[in-house]
Amino acid sequence: MSNTYASNKTDVISIPLNNWMSQRVLSHALGNIIEGYGYTVTYHDMPASDQWGAMQKGLVHFQIEIWQQSMSGQYNRMVANNMIVDLGVHSVVVREEWWYPKYVEELCPGLPDWQALNKCSKLFSKDSDPSKGVFYTIDWNYQDADLIRALDMNFTIERLQNEEALWQKLEEAWLNKKPIILINWTPNWTDLHIPGRFVEFPTYSIECETDVSWGINPNLLHDCGNPKKGWLRKAGWPQLEKSYPCVYDLIKKIDFSQRMIADAASFAVFDGNSEAKAAKRWAIKYRNDIAKWVDTSCSTQ
Repeated sequence: MSNTYASNKTDVISIPLNNWMSQRVLSHALGNIIEGYGYTVTYHDMPASDQWGAMQKGLVHFQIEIWQQSMSGQYNRMVANNMIVDLGVHSVVVREEWWYPKYVEELCPGLPDWQALNKCSKLFSKDSDPSKGVFYTIDWNYQDADLIRALDMNFTIERLQNEEALWQKLEEAWLNKKPIILINWTPNWTDLHIPGRFVEFPTYSIECETDVSWGINPNLLHDCGNPKKGWLRKAGWPQLEKSYPCVYDLIKKIDFSQRMIADAASFAVFDGNSEAKAAKRWAIKYRNDIAKWVDTSCSTQ
């Protein structure tokens, strides 16, 4: 594949940076590869909810971490309407769910069962309202309020400003061995550094979202947990293949493992590196995998 179409250095590849660390670090790592193809790369901070329209218009060119539970609705709709293109699925299996550090099981017997959690709800309360447990999350829509309502959970939701604030809450609880329940996902840096478990809610089924009569609450939807084996996908601007075939080919080839994603987050969140430095460290560790994705005929180096 010739790199002549990359010879115009005014060509700019735009990459969205979302509000979780593995996506940001891996986007920088891929941006470095694409710069080696002769393109200028720019990064745009944006919540996941804003990236879809931007990708449709070519204001950003691709997204390498689309998580099933939090993003499949928008993703499926836009692919079906040819507003974005599917660029494949990673081998890794992902999960997004309520989570707690392992030591909490000593304080709340019966975990990870959700009914045991509900019986222990006051363990997770704040002084301002000792009657209800607090579930910490960010600005992502997992239908947690619907879940609480449908399962009659004695919990309230506190939405923190960003991922950093979430990990600060976790660190504070961890250091003091205090009970905490929060949104988490795997792969993530916690896989490597903080033993913990996901809460086991009633098993997910699509009927849980569409059929009120399904499940343990015959009057409400969302009386189940999230998928335990979700997919992680890639998508791009509809004109990506035609306009930037080397970039298109690269994104199609990349395939993240559980450890690749956990390390990307860990190098920044746990080790304290900047996103750019974490991306370079990640690229060194996974250089053999990267070599399989890169088309050397695209490179200008």
